[in-house]
Amino acid sequence: MARTTGSDGEKTEAAIREAAVNLIARLGYEAMSMRQLATEVGVQAAALYRYFPTKEDLLFTLMRGHMEGLIDAWDAARPAAADPATRLAAYVENHIAFHIKRRHSTHVSNMELRSLSHDRLSQILKQRTAYEKELRTILRDGSEAGVFSVDDTGLTAMALIQMMTGVIVWFRPGERLSISEVTATYLSMTMRLVGAKAHGATTSYSAARPLGRSKEAVAL
Repeated sequence: MARTTGSDGEKTEAAIREAAVNLIARLGYEAMSMRQLATEVGVQAAALYRYFPTKEDLLFTLMRGHMEGLIDAWDAARPAAADPATRLAAYVENHIAFHIKRRHSTHVSNMELRSLSHDRLSQILKQRTAYEKELRTILRDGSEAGVFSVDDTGLTAMALIQMMTGVIVWFRPGERLSISEVTATYLSMTMRLVGAKAHGATTSYSAARPLGRSKEAVAL
């Protein structure tokens, strides 16, 4: 895929990605035209194709970047050699913080999978599976250690992912709850869902790292 080199080219590509995420989240992938996108960025429509030869190239790049950012954020936030309860608390905090910060990107990544070709869809789903496997491993380790009571690890992991990602649907900064309060509430619900003993992860993890201050604060 041809790219314009140099700092100006990198800035233009970043502007294209940001504008595309916002437009697709608002209008939908099919409804957004490359001409609309060019107008939003302030470039000629033909210039877009130097960065993204096709509209699907653009969508795939956005979705792949979203998943790479999420996986990298978890790699940075993962506690070293921690007990399952503390790892689960870290996973919950990181997941919520990442998705709240990237509301439009999350919406695009969840709603536009249908717009990808088979091969590209497979690549994104492979990334998702790798990320979700981390949660299933935490739940399995906790169950084997007697810390959690989980009957179906895969189903529980799926339910938790859906619950945590769903925060973007209703949460708005500056309203009744802060990100820290939302995270603490969701963490408590998570611990009840997995049958954590006395919900001890909330205490142990918060003492090590206050809620709402995830290491994943790097922009995607």
